[in-house]
Amino acid sequence: MRAEDLYEVAASRAEELPGTEMTHPFGPEWDVYKVRGKVFMLHTEYGGDVRLTLKSAPEDARALRESYSDITAGYHMNKKHWITVYAGGDIDADLVRELVTESYLLVLEGIPRRDRPVDPATFAHRSEI
Repeated sequence: MRAEDLYEVAASRAEELPGTEMTHPFGPEWDVYKVRGKVFMLHTEYGGDVRLTLKSAPEDARALRESYSDITAGYHMNKKHWITVYAGGDIDADLVRELVTESYLLVLEGIPRRDRPVDPATFAHRSEI
């Protein structure tokens, strides 16, 4: 997947998710996607590399890093709970959409029920991941 496509697919999926907003708290070079004020996706370009950073369950993060050479520990984030995805050979659009959705759902679970735009349990079953 090309760098432009990586960001386009990820941003498109993030914008489809209920309650999502894109902000620039770290400057214009960082697109930060949040749900109810909590970060679930960061995007930047550094040294010619497009970096997409997403929350991931620790066991999933480990498996993804072992399975894909273009997925590493989270750039400037907790290495256990975050991954960084780079554009590359074995990364495809379906995987990117799935990872963005999973990151969103993980963050949503940490938000009080009354403040959630959707229930993560039912949303995961009816949405296309």
